[in-house]
Amino acid sequence: MCVFEIRFAEGVEEDLRNIRIYYRNQILDAIEDQLAREPETRTRNRKLLDNLIPPWQTVAPIWELRVAEYRVFYDVSAAESVVYVRAVRRKPRGTKTEDIL
Repeated sequence: MCVFEIRFAEGVEEDLRNIRIYYRNQILDAIEDQLAREPETRTRNRKLLDNLIPPWQTVAPIWELRVAEYRVFYDVSAAESVVYVRAVRRKPRGTKTEDIL
């Protein structure tokens, strides 16, 4: 099984800095646990976002990892075995993904 390298885009560090340490650690653990292997497999907490145009540069398609009320947006380069984490956003109940980008 291939292990993917995880790379963070420029703005992600700022996103994480603005999140309370408790949630930040949950998010980082989930990224490591769920995206290092099979990041392109749909699960209960991972889904492919069809027809979403994010405001950052990305390699289509874009994926979403759900961690509590936060969402980690990422894309995958299977050829390079790299997961690019593009953004981390808080998604309050009742809001649409488009609203938090």
